[in-house]
Amino acid sequence: MGLRHLARRGAGTATRVRAGLPGGLVTRRRGRGTEPDDVRPFAEGDDVRHIDRNVTARTGSLHVRTHHEERDRAVVLVADFRPSMLVGTRRALRSVAAAEALALLGWRIVGDGGRVGLCVVAPEPAALPPAGGGRGMAALCQALARAHESALLGPPDPDPPLGPVLERARALLPAGGHLVLASALDAPGEGFAEAVAVLAERISVSLILVSDPFERAAPPGLYPYATPDGRRGTARPAKEPVRGPARARPAPEERVAPYTRFGVATLRVDSEMGPEGVAPLMERLDAVL
Repeated sequence: MGLRHLARRGAGTATRVRAGLPGGLVTRRRGRGTEPDDVRPFAEGDDVRHIDRNVTARTGSLHVRTHHEERDRAVVLVADFRPSMLVGTRRALRSVAAAEALALLGWRIVGDGGRVGLCVVAPEPAALPPAGGGRGMAALCQALARAHESALLGPPDPDPPLGPVLERARALLPAGGHLVLASALDAPGEGFAEAVAVLAERISVSLILVSDPFERAAPPGLYPYATPDGRRGTARPAKEPVRGPARARPAPEERVAPYTRFGVATLRVDSEMGPEGVAPLMERLDAVL
């Protein structure tokens, strides 16, 4: 909730609502549209069906009325709170960094007249249809907090696949909506790439890749570990990335590479950055939604 004012910093007039209806955002699209925009003198090539009779009769010369299309902007935010996201070595867990980034983006969207929904992957899942205004974002923030609390208290089970979650999030969206997933993509599960490819053909899909500094460059030394099945030991991080079939986890950039060919917009958020550093990134992502 405290990120509301931070999200509004630097918002330009180009992204503010031009329509008088609540929840509507006017954008330039192909076609005549339905909302009156302006009246101008008739020019060669104009459709005679667009001639404004009143202005033409009043001025004595042909005038045409231009239109623009009103579009309801709806975005569903998908938060990954699976066990693999509940780790962090600086400032915050990756799951917390994901929630902060989504909240910043949500406040920007509702501030510009759009509607925001939520779908959370957690032991206590949450699914909210898109809603506008501060009341809608308040419900979204509350659902994020509850789902994250259930994730912290839940058992360290293997990560469930993300593909079915994307389908549930798609069901919440109207035609022409946008879907934004915040995840580290450690184990997206079987069929995830196919699900993204299918969704990208129908709606706009964006991916916020959350990264921890330890996975990008681990300091040298011995690190104790414990696995969910009870095994314990110590490990030394490799000085160089492990290549070949023995590699356990790809680099952050390699995790998103397969999805860019589907037209998915990708953006990396580092968990150590904090909301002040993430806010400009969410402004950039908001501009392409």
